[in-house]
Amino acid sequence: MSDALTHFDRDGKAHMVDVGDKAETRRVARASGWITMRPATLAMVVAGDASKGDVIGIARIAAIQAAKRTSELIPLCHPLPLTRVAAEFDVDAEACRIHCVVTAETVGRTGVEMEALTAVQIGLLTIYDMCKAVDRGMVIDSVRLLEKKGGKSGHWLADSN
Repeated sequence: MSDALTHFDRDGKAHMVDVGDKAETRRVARASGWITMRPATLAMVVAGDASKGDVIGIARIAAIQAAKRTSELIPLCHPLPLTRVAAEFDVDAEACRIHCVVTAETVGRTGVEMEALTAVQIGLLTIYDMCKAVDRGMVIDSVRLLEKKGGKSGHWLADSN
């Protein structure tokens, strides 16, 4: 890892990183996060009783769409030709929360970490949006990169804590 922030030039001005000399490699990133809610809200989501329909199904589509549009949301991200985006949602009934894991893949000159992280956030925000009428106190937390593969820096795996 570098000690320098790569999105600034030597004069401190923001710029898009030049990836033109980088080799094209298969790039994979996995990110995750949680949304915690009241038991009654979670029960509605699981039963499909929310007035807006299949909350998790719509959140999955939103996450995939967000990955595809990351460069429109994060100013210095490169637009990437994604080859795969998978969004998985698992319910933890005991803790009254839903876990989202997104895997993003491409073959390119720069990684897909931002796409995976953006997708997780938007997937979880979609759940919030669809359920806020009954539970405004939901909490989104622990959004983080779990793993990245490819490129010059190789394979990186988050600590398990």
